[in-house]
Amino acid sequence: MKTSARNELKGTISEIKTGQINSEVVLSIGSGIVIKSVITNESVDEMELSVGDTAYAIIKAPFVMVAKDKPTNISTRNIIETKVTEVKNGMVNSELKLAMGSQTLTAVITEDAVEDLHFNVGDTVYALIKANFIILAK
Repeated sequence: MKTSARNELKGTISEIKTGQINSEVVLSIGSGIVIKSVITNESVDEMELSVGDTAYAIIKAPFVMVAKDKPTNISTRNIIETKVTEVKNGMVNSELKLAMGSQTLTAVITEDAVEDLHFNVGDTVYALIKANFIILAK
């Protein structure tokens, strides 16, 4: 599988919560970290998703928000503690590599945000990803 998305996180489906139209699929990606994706029930059926299946969370790097402090009272379903392993500065945007367990998450944020929030290698930061921004692949 090849995609243009910077993040392809491999995991095991640990839970599927089915609603009227959509389902929340919980993907365990190791080290106690879970990613929640909201997809249509039709997609769950067409992909024949089941608990225990291997799947991939596909996330475009600009969909990953980064916070210095753990946010509270926020609607984002995925708040993941990570460690900054690399900062690539650009003219408009910068790229952060974020270690989470044995996998790496890439975030693309504005250069202004990097300067304002002083992101540095070794910092503990929080990756925030809306559940409906995550595409699942099998």
